[in-house]
Amino acid sequence: MTVNRIDESQRKAAKVVGLAYLFVIVPAIFAEFYVAELIIVDNAAQTALNILAHERLFRLGIAANLIVFAVDIVLITALYEVLKPVKRNLALIAVCWGIIETAVLVGAVLSDLEVLRVLSGAAYFQVFEADRLQALARLSIGAHSAAYNVGLVFAGLRSIVFCYLWFKSNYIPKAIAALGVFASFLMGTCTFAFIIFPEARDVITIEYYGGPIFVFELTIGFWLLFKKLPTPGKAEPAVESL
Repeated sequence: MTVNRIDESQRKAAKVVGLAYLFVIVPAIFAEFYVAELIIVDNAAQTALNILAHERLFRLGIAANLIVFAVDIVLITALYEVLKPVKRNLALIAVCWGIIETAVLVGAVLSDLEVLRVLSGAAYFQVFEADRLQALARLSIGAHSAAYNVGLVFAGLRSIVFCYLWFKSNYIPKAIAALGVFASFLMGTCTFAFIIFPEARDVITIEYYGGPIFVFELTIGFWLLFKKLPTPGKAEPAVESL
């Protein structure tokens, strides 16, 4: 078992991880909470009217999500750079799950663009009555929700592995890493359960499975941004092989 020394590239990558966690908070909340207020769950007509009346806001939500997903790739790459010496194969698995997560979430954005296309009033949609167009738009909004849910399943898997590696590494306080493992497992488990038991959404709201992961990402973001990884010889993890 060889000793791994933390190098400068890992320290720089850790700062990128912290900054990325904190940077995405505002656009993510804006897109998925503030802009999402335009959507009335059981009223396709009112939802369509809201989007048409606030089209620029809806487009800003799409743009905000794209920024978040672009930064997610930076985050995943930086996490791999920091944690690959702990257990490279596990870190690589987490990266692959993160790529799937991001690709699926980008698909959710494509659904939002489809909503705008359906409601655009283009000539080739004139054959449809207004209520049918509104229903089609609402279907695309539902596709966004479904894609986002699947993306969160893979986000949970990715985050569980990276948080486990944080725990093994001794790079950060174990309490923070343990919170990350718990929060990631909770998010991934709940969103996976919604696929089988969709009615569970009425009981398990986002506050329950989203709150802990939000607290973790906020905490580790500030910790990595304002703290340094341990200097060589103090808290150096051993390189493990599968």
